[in-house]
Amino acid sequence: MSLSKKKPDPLSDRARDLTNEIAALEAEIKKLSSQSAAATPVVTSPAGGPKIRSTTTPFQAAPPSKPAPEPVFEDVSRNTVAAVPTVEKSELFNELGLRKYDLPALIARLRNRLRSPTTSNPRLISYLAAGGVQGLRPLRYEKRVARERFIILVIIFLAILTGLSYLFLRH
Repeated sequence: MSLSKKKPDPLSDRARDLTNEIAALEAEIKKLSSQSAAATPVVTSPAGGPKIRSTTTPFQAAPPSKPAPEPVFEDVSRNTVAAVPTVEKSELFNELGLRKYDLPALIARLRNRLRSPTTSNPRLISYLAAGGVQGLRPLRYEKRVARERFIILVIIFLAILTGLSYLFLRH
C-alpha cells in the first residue's frame, strides 16, 4: 500500500482542462480578429481623419448629441436631519479625556469575530457535506480523518511529556 501516492483531484483536472480550452478560444479569437481587421476598409470621415467601418453594416453619420437633462433636486426635510441623536462628549470620554470602556460593544465584537462567516452558496456546502460532488469524499469523512489525526498527535504529545517529566523527576 502506497502512502505517498495521492489520488488525482477531479476538480483540479477539470479546472486545468477548462483553462486550456479558454486559452485555445482566446487564440482563435485573436486569429479571427486579425483576419477581420485585414478585411475592413479604411474610410475617411467628413472631419478628414481615418475611420474604420465594418463591411457588414452601412456607413451612418453619428446622431446629433442631445443636451444633458437638468438634475432633479428633492426637498430635504429639516426634521429628519435634526432627529438624529447626537452623543455628548461627556458620555464618550471620562474626566481624564480618555475614551470610556464599552464592555457590551467589546463582547459584541468578540462574538462577531469568533462566529464563522456566512456561506455565499449554502447549496454547495450541503452538497459537499453529503458527498454530492462526484469524485470528492464527503465532508464527514474528512472531519473524521482530521479528528483521528488530532487524537494521535495528542497521544504522541502526552507520551513525550510523560517521558520528559519522568526523566526530570527521576533525578
